Amino acid sequence: MKSAPVLSRRQALQKISCGFGSLALAGIAAQQSARAAINPLAPRAPMLPPRAKRVIFLFMAGGVSHVDSFDYKPRLVKDDGRMLDFLDQRNIARTGMGSTMRVMKPLWDFKQRGQSGAWVSDLFPHMAAHADDYCTIRSMHTEGVAHGPATLFLHTGTTNLIWPSMGAWVSYGLGSENENLPAFVSLSPAMANGGPRNYGNAFLPAVYQGTAVGRAGTPAKEANIRNLVNSSRSFEEQRRQFELLREINAEQLSRAPGESELEAVINSYELAWRMQNNAPDVLDLSKESASTLALYGINEDKTDNFGRQCLMARRLAESGVRYIQVSYSDNSNNPAWDQHSNMPKHKDHAMAVDKPVAGLLADLKQRGLLEDTIVWWGGEFGRTPYAEKNGTGRDHNPVGFSVWVAGGGFKPGMVYGATDDMGHFAVEDKVHMHDLHATILHQLGLDHEKLTFTHNGRPFRLTDVAGHVVKDIVA
Repeated sequence: MKSAPVLSRRQALQKISCGFGSLALAGIAAQQSARAAINPLAPRAPMLPPRAKRVIFLFMAGGVSHVDSFDYKPRLVKDDGRMLDFLDQRNIARTGMGSTMRVMKPLWDFKQRGQSGAWVSDLFPHMAAHADDYCTIRSMHTEGVAHGPATLFLHTGTTNLIWPSMGAWVSYGLGSENENLPAFVSLSPAMANGGPRNYGNAFLPAVYQGTAVGRAGTPAKEANIRNLVNSSRSFEEQRRQFELLREINAEQLSRAPGESELEAVINSYELAWRMQNNAPDVLDLSKESASTLALYGINEDKTDNFGRQCLMARRLAESGVRYIQVSYSDNSNNPAWDQHSNMPKHKDHAMAVDKPVAGLLADLKQRGLLEDTIVWWGGEFGRTPYAEKNGTGRDHNPVGFSVWVAGGGFKPGMVYGATDDMGHFAVEDKVHMHDLHATILHQLGLDHEKLTFTHNGRPFRLTDVAGHVVKDIVA
């Protein structure tokens, strides 16, 4: 009987290396599983092949006039000053019938821009130069005729209930790319028209709510996360304090396993400690070059404030924050773009946001970030083609308006859908706000019908029982 061949040392190592590899892989998998159990913001696998990793939502509170910016209607020029009958939700709600109103032409000239030939007015000259970078949707319609309900619907998918915000849903579905930062940040949010509900978690676990940095009406230069830095104790003292608190928390949690509110509090302490050591650098714009600051209009009177918000959004996106909400607003119930009696005021707001937004697009593009970052620009509704009360302003228009989306697999330079020849009602390839939500989630790799959370025995989702993915606008 022959004896088994003796393996050389090299052969033995080659044969057992696979075993070592399996042990290492098992160890890594176990660490990841434990980390996910401890940290609910750990990255999660998408449901669908994703085209984007993150969203920067540039919220223009108050309702930008689409017929003065992105939706050219020659008939408004032709019929300027004529008294015509208009039927819309606001008139019907007030009088039970339509009203005769004076047609108002656009206050700014329109031109075709870029290779796409998209019509954009002189209200936004810097954004107009990027017309080939974004997809303009001219057939939006939504729920709510007043700012409060329409703003809530934009952010949460409901006009009056307490539901999670879109950023909270994205955080819940995908977690964070950076365990040292929140998954969802809201820059300079307003306290009016929904306030914290626009970045809240509602019935989702508290860990998915947005982290507010600054607030509307406060200079962005002063915007920061409260109590982020502790100057009264040394780093070593803070570390020892944190380790003691962690041991106490672990003991308390062992006595109440599965207690979601306690877990959320403990996770907030853990994240706060990590943020103390990472967030100050991310929020520090002084690290940027002079040319980058100039690109965003920082240190210029009219653009400094929103420029800082947009640059901060880019830094957060670059650092792995999943959803960044940037608000151009104030804290009144009639926010920035709400020009009922003074349409020329639109120019002041446009000058404040136009260069920073264009700078953000250019900066993301040159860094290769626009490919997997969705930039969404728009407000809660548009404005009417007629002069309100025959004056110099325009009323709210939720039944037809424009937004644009860039990056993240959306078709650049595309114009989708249309309003009627007056720019009043969306009539062609209509896109409801639920549809836009569904499409953005789809680009992130999330199925809006499967991204659900059961609360009080009922499954909820951002799009409720509606919404469809607008496949024509994705590449």
